[in-house]
Amino acid sequence: MSDRGPGPSVIWLVRHGESMGNVADAKAQQAGAGRLELDVRDPDVPLSDTGRAQAEALGRHLAGLPEEERPTAVLSSPFARALTTATLATDGLGVRVRTDERLRERDFGAFDGMTGAGIREQFPDEAGRRDLLGKFYYRPPGGESWADVALRIRSLLATEALRHDCERLLVVAHQAVIMVFRYVLEELTEQELLEVDREHQVANASFTRYEMDADGYLRLAEFNVVDHLVAEDEHVTEEPDAAQPA
Repeated sequence: MSDRGPGPSVIWLVRHGESMGNVADAKAQQAGAGRLELDVRDPDVPLSDTGRAQAEALGRHLAGLPEEERPTAVLSSPFARALTTATLATDGLGVRVRTDERLRERDFGAFDGMTGAGIREQFPDEAGRRDLLGKFYYRPPGGESWADVALRIRSLLATEALRHDCERLLVVAHQAVIMVFRYVLEELTEQELLEVDREHQVANASFTRYEMDADGYLRLAEFNVVDHLVAEDEHVTEEPDAAQPA
């Protein structure tokens, strides 16, 4: 018998569809600019037309699953790009979308809206400190490290276990949040997580799925799946987090 506590039987981790922030970041990178051209705060950045189409394609995939495999509960970051993705992707499931601020994007602090080139130009000492500490533990001025995000995810998993016991839980969040979920759920080391991060960019509207095994452990079943996008000829986009020193 398992000695594990209660919790979801399946967890789906979905990155939001392509956002206007992703589009602005790609343009800034191509132009070598130091800052993204956005006129809204990060929590309000909407999906692009491509992002909405990606979310709708995911929704058709989920609705087409056998009833016993579909998500039965949904949690989303409250940020517009994630919440819109969650709403579109679950439109045909008849489930309520709840938000939880612990799923929000990592806070970039003083680097919000900046590209790596801009950070190295305006904050060379901080860029050097980030190189020294590494991506996992470095905290931008006024912002969060990946380790800080891990504390949020551990809190969420602990408090949501009873609420979603035996549920198939769909979580819609952001690239760094999904990577940190892997760190927590798989008990990865810092080095193991950063190796995964070097090898993979989490695609927009992709899903990563964990299933509870016979011993009560959530095991990785699929990672960064985009077959539902390819099947409908939707663009597969994977613009990484902004505000990373190059």
